[in-house]
Amino acid sequence: MKYFVASFSTGKDSTLAVYKAMSEGLVPLGMVITYNEDADRAWFHGLPAYIIERLSHSLSLPIRLIKTTGEEYEQNFEKKLREFHIAGADTCIFGDIDIDEHYQWGADRCAAAGLIPYYPLWHKKRRDVVLEFIDSGFTAYITAVDTWNMDRSYLGQKLTKKLVDRMEADGIDVCGENGEYHTMVTDGPTFYYPFTWDFGEPVFNGRYAMLPIL
Repeated sequence: MKYFVASFSTGKDSTLAVYKAMSEGLVPLGMVITYNEDADRAWFHGLPAYIIERLSHSLSLPIRLIKTTGEEYEQNFEKKLREFHIAGADTCIFGDIDIDEHYQWGADRCAAAGLIPYYPLWHKKRRDVVLEFIDSGFTAYITAVDTWNMDRSYLGQKLTKKLVDRMEADGIDVCGENGEYHTMVTDGPTFYYPFTWDFGEPVFNGRYAMLPIL
């Protein structure tokens, strides 16, 4: 039996990667989220610790925060992976799809920690990844958009096939692999019960528009 830790963002791609790994018989020991000590928020999706804790309960999986500054980001990521390796994990799951630099970054962190990197979505077509996520029964909402690449009206929208079609018509990468948008997954086959939430008022930070999760 193989055990894994997952690099988790709360978004659709990392959630689907975990689901696919579990469907292949791999057993999760937990997931990790990098956490910005200075901002007191998750690095890329901006969630506070108490929301992440509630999400962990919904998933019935431990989510461990990697509290780190930008300067020590790689070092602290590797340290947490080593802890999971000592606890019995032999694999680390990533949700990257086709950006070589992202693949190599994860592979390097795993090599330093003694883990095998595994990318269940690697080199799949981006549209296929989004449709598989939806068809698998997951629910996700768009919580951040890069307003240089897509209209802020997408903020707060539920990810559906109709919305994917709209994105394509607007010339948007439907997977958001280059940071066009971020999602929050709230329900699906990896959840023991749905994550319930409320959206706060939109926050605008330069080119980015974000919806706080309350």
